[in-house]
Amino acid sequence: MTNNSKVLALKYRPQVFDDLIGQEIIVDTLKKSISFNKIPNAFLFTGIRGIGKTTIARVLAKSLNCSKGQNFSCNNDCCNNGVEISESRNIDVLEIDAASRTGVDDVRELIEFSRYGPTSSKYKIFIIDEVHMLSKQAFNALLKTLEEPPNYLKFIFATTEVNKIPITVLSRCQRFDLSRIKSQDMLQFLIKVSGKERILANTEVLKLISKISEGSVRDALSLLDRISLSRLDSNEKEFTLEDAQKIFGYFDKSILIDLIESIFNGDEKKSLDIYRNIYSQGVDPKVFLNNFIEIIYYIKNFENLRNIDSSINLNEDSINKLENLFKKVDPKTLIMFWQFSIEIMDEINIVFDQNLSVEMFLIRLLYLNGMIDEQTENRKPVNQPFSKDQTKDNKENIKNSIVNQLKSSTQKKKENKFEQDQNLNDLNINSFADLVEICTVKKEAELKYELENNVNLVSFKKGYIEISFNNNLKKEFVKTLSSKLYDWTKERWILTLSQKKGQDTLKKNRAIKKEMDFEKLKKSEIYDTIKKSFSDAELIDIKSEKNE
Repeated sequence: MTNNSKVLALKYRPQVFDDLIGQEIIVDTLKKSISFNKIPNAFLFTGIRGIGKTTIARVLAKSLNCSKGQNFSCNNDCCNNGVEISESRNIDVLEIDAASRTGVDDVRELIEFSRYGPTSSKYKIFIIDEVHMLSKQAFNALLKTLEEPPNYLKFIFATTEVNKIPITVLSRCQRFDLSRIKSQDMLQFLIKVSGKERILANTEVLKLISKISEGSVRDALSLLDRISLSRLDSNEKEFTLEDAQKIFGYFDKSILIDLIESIFNGDEKKSLDIYRNIYSQGVDPKVFLNNFIEIIYYIKNFENLRNIDSSINLNEDSINKLENLFKKVDPKTLIMFWQFSIEIMDEINIVFDQNLSVEMFLIRLLYLNGMIDEQTENRKPVNQPFSKDQTKDNKENIKNSIVNQLKSSTQKKKENKFEQDQNLNDLNINSFADLVEICTVKKEAELKYELENNVNLVSFKKGYIEISFNNNLKKEFVKTLSSKLYDWTKERWILTLSQKKGQDTLKKNRAIKKEMDFEKLKKSEIYDTIKKSFSDAELIDIKSEKNE
């Protein structure tokens, strides 16, 4: 493969430390480590995709094994070792993909290979990419060698998910957290590459690429590659921002400001027309929602942001619109819009047509805004749906109305049972079911989970609970439950751990009951009637009206 036929991400992959961008502190530390011969047994490079983890590992390997001694610029034309490492064929530098070699046998083979010293280099180096994918047994097999390797052996790990690596391994490595590439550094790099490749793209296009790449150099170069490929037959024409937006399925965020304005003005037709126009450009609903909540964020925090125009690529007119919305719209409204937007991100995953779900989401925002307006003393002009000069009483009414809208009937029933009396000392827990229910009311989600999934009730009396449990029960469960019971009832409770099997867990009981309900319903006349009318009908789930 010639150099010109390579994709840009490979063609411009850094070969020496000086080629790296955005990682100056880490590069400086590595150089000093080599210069003062303070080289750790194992290096760990972590960070998002495409910022140079594996690249730094290879550059470091070349610097450590350069035939000319300490050389931070060891490249393909420097020495034979540099050439072989760059081409992944050096016998002393073994690069392993942990995603395909995850087992303990692979690590044992590695350890066996490490017993022999380097052939033609100073160090034998193992580069393990995506190291977090090694199995638990593989990590354990590696521990001893990792802690006390021979002087000639060095490990270099790279991972995107450092939290999945056992702490025993992390403690034996010198860790380097690579940062996302800053927008300005990325832009300068793209300008340099586009100049070398003779890609006629203006600065606005390169800014857009820098933003979409989210700090990943590989992603940025892949996007630049996509632009260059689309104009191979007519390279003399410069790319415009509109051209790039069509290629990437991206859209101008200023349109979203108009959409949000129309929502606050209560104009349903205009709101849906704007969204349908965005969708017709091929914009994915999830991309739309991510950009939507980004604009909500900028409106809410406009006062605290600096250089906002450069950070979101909006023109002066759009910035003025953002400022106008910031002045007119109450922060509580924006926070409510944000919450609805986050909820819809989960909802669209279970809907077949995500586009329809987003349209209904926009309609809900319109009605939410209308509900807020109706709570004010006087109906406001459409361009000022929810201003900051509202009275304190009106704001409280609005807040209470929204909260009541969002509460489910199930939550209300539970609150009525335990919180009608404002004196918490009067709470009575007379059964195991009461105990689980009060955990819901008091928002003790973890405690409720343990009671439902890991606890088998043996006996329950006022002030005394006897239970057995499975291996998943947390050690601090008894202490936590005792403390909460005293806080709720102002009485000391005795909790006894029994050897008896006890009742099935609440979760298992519910599953058994649901299965029985399924069988009972399948034998009913109404089910037979439905099957006769719709032969392909299937019973998927059962919901009780009293729980809704």
